[in-house]
Amino acid sequence: MDIAIATLKHTLLITAFVFMMMLLIEYINVVTRGVLTEGLRRGGWQAYILAVLLGATPGCLGAFAVVTLYEHGIVSMGALTATMIATSGDEAFVMLAMIPRSFSVLTGVLIAVALGAGVFVDWCLRHCRRLISAPTHTYQVHGEACPCYPQGQILQQWRECTLARASLAATIGLFLGALLIGEVGPAQWNWVRVTLLLASAISLFIVCTVPDHFLQEHLWEHVVKQHVPRIFLWTFGALLLTALANQHLHLDQLLEANPLAVLVVAALVGIIPESGPHLFFVALYAQGAIPFSTLLTNSVVQDGHGMLPLLAHSRRDFIVVKTVNLIIGLLVGLVVLAIGW
Repeated sequence: MDIAIATLKHTLLITAFVFMMMLLIEYINVVTRGVLTEGLRRGGWQAYILAVLLGATPGCLGAFAVVTLYEHGIVSMGALTATMIATSGDEAFVMLAMIPRSFSVLTGVLIAVALGAGVFVDWCLRHCRRLISAPTHTYQVHGEACPCYPQGQILQQWRECTLARASLAATIGLFLGALLIGEVGPAQWNWVRVTLLLASAISLFIVCTVPDHFLQEHLWEHVVKQHVPRIFLWTFGALLLTALANQHLHLDQLLEANPLAVLVVAALVGIIPESGPHLFFVALYAQGAIPFSTLLTNSVVQDGHGMLPLLAHSRRDFIVVKTVNLIIGLLVGLVVLAIGW
């Protein structure tokens, strides 16, 4: 029971942080619509770099954007592959909350590997055009940004306050208050607590000021309904399972004795096009049960659920990208494991 309660508190804190980061990125994504896609249309190294940066952005938005552009013939398969190597899906938010220093190193390595892999894939596919699907139509990018701060309408929105706005504002306000009095977060004032405080304040501002359409469609329907429940359940399950297994089965000793087998399993689990299963490896690494090489292998292969739109568009392209990422993930992981990480 003590383990369950401690895990629940940790999960609530992580889920709250994940929600606030996703809210902020959703906000930025809508405000700056069309800026990054225009750079991707120009091709060359600029396209690879922007594709990788979009992939490295925590969450699924960057990956979804690049998949959409690939489906419309704007970016190459190499750029798409680079994006999927760089992305860690929703797990990135959890790693940012649990292992921020290791996550920074991991992101840097993923970006370097992704850039090299993207260029290499396009070089190979110039001689194997039959492996990839031809785009069906062109994509028009609309550069008009969303009026996410509608001056003169904010008070009216609160006079006609929706259930979604009231619920989100109340929840974030309660979390902010609990953080200030020390009920959640670190006991001492440190950079983690300050970061949570700033994220909470910015999130509350966004919820209080955005138009009803943005709040309902982007925050409530997308972030709250689709992502938050899955993040909470998978995080709680992963943390609880690893804590119980480590206590009763001495999981850390078992994994330490079979690093190569665990690395291969991490790569195979990475094939699953869904956020959630990969959190087990994040939890294991956070507890020191697996080396960095295993987490890196899983991160290279997995892409959250960023590849699901591609699966609907072309199963052949999906298999090609996943196969390439699996091979690269195993090679990189084995090299890093041999180094001793």
